[in-house]
Amino acid sequence: MKKIRFALVGCGRIARKHAEILSKQIPEAMLVAVCDIIPERAKAYGDKYGVPYFTDMHLMLENMEKQIDVINILTPSGYHSQHAISLAKYKKHIIVEKPMALTLEDADQMIRVCDEMRVKLFVVKQNRFNYPVQKLRSAIEQNRFGKLVMGTIRVRWCRDQSYYAQDSWRGTWKYDGGVLTNQASHHIDLLEWMMGEVDTVFAKTDTKLVNIETEDTGIALLTFANGAFGIIEATTATRPKDIEGSISVLGEKGTVEIGGFAVNEMKIWNFSDQRPDDAEVVQKFRQNPPDVYGFGHFAYFKDVIDSILLDRKALVDGLEGRKSLELITAIYESAETNQEVRLRFKPSRCRLGR
Repeated sequence: MKKIRFALVGCGRIARKHAEILSKQIPEAMLVAVCDIIPERAKAYGDKYGVPYFTDMHLMLENMEKQIDVINILTPSGYHSQHAISLAKYKKHIIVEKPMALTLEDADQMIRVCDEMRVKLFVVKQNRFNYPVQKLRSAIEQNRFGKLVMGTIRVRWCRDQSYYAQDSWRGTWKYDGGVLTNQASHHIDLLEWMMGEVDTVFAKTDTKLVNIETEDTGIALLTFANGAFGIIEATTATRPKDIEGSISVLGEKGTVEIGGFAVNEMKIWNFSDQRPDDAEVVQKFRQNPPDVYGFGHFAYFKDVIDSILLDRKALVDGLEGRKSLELITAIYESAETNQEVRLRFKPSRCRLGR
């Protein structure tokens, strides 16, 4: 069995999820190296997973170039594009955590450079692979909703001052963004994936309970190209603990709501054209994820590996990853200008990544 060999760049909070799955859970995957500019972090991961560790990503690639197939970029969001672009020259496939970049210009350059180097660019959107989400997507593709009326996402999580104090880049415009860029980006991606292309957005953002540059609370009203409405409600100012990450879709022939902690629990599955398995759907797909990341990473990495081995398109490539970044950029542009923003635009007031 051919194994795809992965190297991690960045050993922060999300790296544990990547390392656990790639080193232990997928037979076709192998973790071969880790890197972090903080020596203690790099050593801790290297020792734990029994792989070489580095504090310089270029040194890692130069030393292990023939032993690496994929580079996972897990650094702070503001460095994603810089690291992806500089590492593409080694002609290894690249996985980048969400958001893929903080500006559309950087995202476009990442896509262009990876195309020029003939390497695949993957963006981590693991919630697309949650079982209830896949079921909802199938219903969309089968046109079970008929005319779409409204899609809503809610992110009601708790991130207090101690969370932002963990690292100096958290909650900054240049390196992170706020709740919309960080915590809610997965849900915004799901909303677009279900409802289709966004036409316009009007948004409000504010910093309610913590001392950071960016927002901890945001709301947005969307109009989709198909005429449906959309609502985004996202906050990390929920106290004293997380409540939900959810999506609901309403159409002329049905209603679906997926809730739980990480868009992982089927709450409502109602359609006017009942099918034999509909009665079991809520029970079958009622799952409580073990952590904020949900269950989707395993299936996400399987999709990446299949894309490489079979040379087929992945579910979330660079172009797919760019879509939610454009919407997030438009949300910030609207919040700054207090105006409705039509997508396919050139941002002028959005502070993200600057």
